Amino acid sequence: MLRVFPRRVLLLLLVLLLAGCGGAPADVGPALALAPCQIGAPGLAERVAARCGTLAVFEDRAAARGRTIELRVAVVPAVSRTPAADPLFFLAGGPGQSAIDSYPLLAAALKPINRQRDIVLVDQRGTGGSHPLRCAAFERELSAPDEREIAAQARECLAQLGADPWLYTTAQAADDLDQARAARSYGQINLYGVSYGTRLALTDKGQHGGEVRAALLDGVVPQDAALGLAVAPDAQRALDMIFARCAAEPACAAAFPNVGGEFAELLARLDRQPAKLSVAHPLTGAPTDVTFTREMLASSVRLLSYAPETAALLPLLIHSAYATGDTRLLAAQALLVSQQLGQSISGGLNLAVLCAEDVPFFGEPAGAGAGYLGAGSLAQLRAACAAWPAGAVAPDFKQPVASDVPVLLLSGEADPVTPPANAERAAATLRNSMQLVAPGQGHNVLPRGCLPRLAAEFVERASVAGLDTACVADIRAMPFFTSFAGTEP
Repeated sequence: MLRVFPRRVLLLLLVLLLAGCGGAPADVGPALALAPCQIGAPGLAERVAARCGTLAVFEDRAAARGRTIELRVAVVPAVSRTPAADPLFFLAGGPGQSAIDSYPLLAAALKPINRQRDIVLVDQRGTGGSHPLRCAAFERELSAPDEREIAAQARECLAQLGADPWLYTTAQAADDLDQARAARSYGQINLYGVSYGTRLALTDKGQHGGEVRAALLDGVVPQDAALGLAVAPDAQRALDMIFARCAAEPACAAAFPNVGGEFAELLARLDRQPAKLSVAHPLTGAPTDVTFTREMLASSVRLLSYAPETAALLPLLIHSAYATGDTRLLAAQALLVSQQLGQSISGGLNLAVLCAEDVPFFGEPAGAGAGYLGAGSLAQLRAACAAWPAGAVAPDFKQPVASDVPVLLLSGEADPVTPPANAERAAATLRNSMQLVAPGQGHNVLPRGCLPRLAAEFVERASVAGLDTACVADIRAMPFFTSFAGTEP
């Protein structure tokens, strides 16, 4: 659940995975005091100058008593000496990612907005430095548990949390954001949400709409959608688009004329016999024993399809494994993305949200288990949630958010988890909105092409009227690798 510049993407793929009722904001401490600090992302040497502090909030906001938790907050000051009064709040994805840890990967894309506006980062309760609901059971590399094992992992996680997980819903997090806004004496604010962060933005608009001036939603999760339900068909759609683009690109088509068939055969081989491998770990170089299964291959391919830079490698990786029978390169990629997921996602918060706000609304729609991923992830999520104490959501929580607040909706044409149809669905009740679709792109498209500039213009105006969006058509996906030496010249 992230995401993403070409020179970093192979080591810093952020994923947005499969992909409450809140009380009124309650002040439990003084105004939010900040001090100079440096923030960074795991694995990156670069640091961003900011001002950091903590905000005490009640874990149980409705009761307004009992245990308090500390929320980690950072503000990246505007470059201007006379900044605008309305900052931009960045809301990370997952669910379970830290806004503060995710920000350095998007700092360049948000730089045009940061010239005039503070960027405010609040680690959502249960993530990052905000009483994180992290569990070692969910962070094991290349773990592929069955339903019984994942239920046991959920129970193991609950025993070590030191928190009431039913109080870690999106609605509670939206009230936390409003308390942070008030503690810094901001009036109206702007929102930028990525993936699950778009749900948090929509929830905040629903609960505190008067304080929201404008919103950027990147990789949209409609309020009435159940995260995870369409993961398999959405992933298959994106992979079909990648293979079709390869077929339309002469060099790729010549090098890999049957990549779809080769992928199907690889899945079948691993179904018959998982591969027992010794792989040099892609981050440490240490020899690592792996039993590489069909499920691991499918999960790895899905995550590699999130960004065009890694999607550009897929035909080569698939063909190489098919032709040689050596799946070590694919297994190394699976190791890489599984470690990054474990580091970036708070597993307990992920379940706290999904088990309250999504799994109860799954039903059994046709096609939910279609495609190369199958229905395994849905079965695992149901099993985990059967062992997890789900929080309550308001009766109207899953209703589409209706609003006149200006909203710019961003989608990647080949997004494997939040396709453009999601934004179209949300736009039906966002009466003052515009959708932009970035050609050939995957998940989290703000860094692409002219979108940083358009986003800054939108936030400056707080209006979609008059935006010249013709430049979006010039965005292009990265050419495919036809050998490990690189792309065709």
